[in-house]
Amino acid sequence: MRTAELLRPSRWLPTAVAAAVVLGAWQLVATSTTAVLPTLGSIWSAFTGNAGTLFANAGDTLEEALPGLAGSYVVAVLLAVVMSQSRMLTRALLPLAIALNVSPVIAFAPPLTVFLGLGQMPRVVLAAIITFFPSLINAIVGLASADRGAVEVFETLHASRWETLWRLRLPASLPYLFAAARISAPLSIVGATVAEMVLGGVNVGLGRQIQTWSSYAELNLAWAGIAVLAFFGLLITGIVVALESWVLKARGFR
Repeated sequence: MRTAELLRPSRWLPTAVAAAVVLGAWQLVATSTTAVLPTLGSIWSAFTGNAGTLFANAGDTLEEALPGLAGSYVVAVLLAVVMSQSRMLTRALLPLAIALNVSPVIAFAPPLTVFLGLGQMPRVVLAAIITFFPSLINAIVGLASADRGAVEVFETLHASRWETLWRLRLPASLPYLFAAARISAPLSIVGATVAEMVLGGVNVGLGRQIQTWSSYAELNLAWAGIAVLAFFGLLITGIVVALESWVLKARGFR
């Protein structure tokens, strides 16, 4: 996307107006309820006074979220490829994936702690679990989205399943695979943060710190931590969107 297009008011002005309205409403409510909702000024002061602690703990959270995201995404895409080659496997495995998705993620915390110990690995696994299903479903739909006429042409040419997959189905699924990444990237941070709050062990990560600050009524620090998590969620999503735009344009989708 060209810089000139990004600078057009129609691109950024609606977002700026919406943000201004939300922040203005926040400040208006917080001014009369400071014990419950800190003002923007107090949150900013908490951020500037504790930026090192906030970003250090955010780094710990990302160390859990990103490996979980990468692992679940790769496994989901590979599983979708396998399932796309066999209806029997799809019928066998998809209900199991659905069951995993509808199970409360927090319920996995105690057995994962027993099995994997008190380090960061259970948090990585929980982040992977929460991001797995969106990646799988988007990959399955994407692999099935290839034009039927093109599939019939490949069949007429006696193309193998591998050739059809590599030359037709995978390229056609790219928009869906990137949609999966856009959904799963911020979800991985949510998963890691929740895991830090419910799992014992290593006392690092913004989830654990936000929980501690909230228990001591240091709400300005807690909201500063939430803002930092939101920033990194937006940053990771922005990277995915930029990569998506470049790849899809190179492949002729745009």
